Amino acid sequence: MNDPILNLVLLGRAARDRIAGALGDQRGQGTVEYVGLILLVSMLMVGMVAAMKGFNATSGTEIAEVIIDKIKAAVNAITFR
Repeated sequence: MNDPILNLVLLGRAARDRIAGALGDQRGQGTVEYVGLILLVSMLMVGMVAAMKGFNATSGTEIAEVIIDKIKAAVNAITFR
């Protein structure tokens, strides 16, 4: 299996199963899944940005900068209660 996305999904599922087994109940299971999903999307975005920075064309760099700005704005919009 050389597919990095599949490996990441399997790793996330294994971590989720270990956490669920350690807790013994299902409370917070949705939170764990959402955190895993956010991490997966973040890794995909980082990969896209890294791939776009390798191009010499300006459009790739512009797209990467827009993605980075949107991610920063979303992270800054999160408030903890």
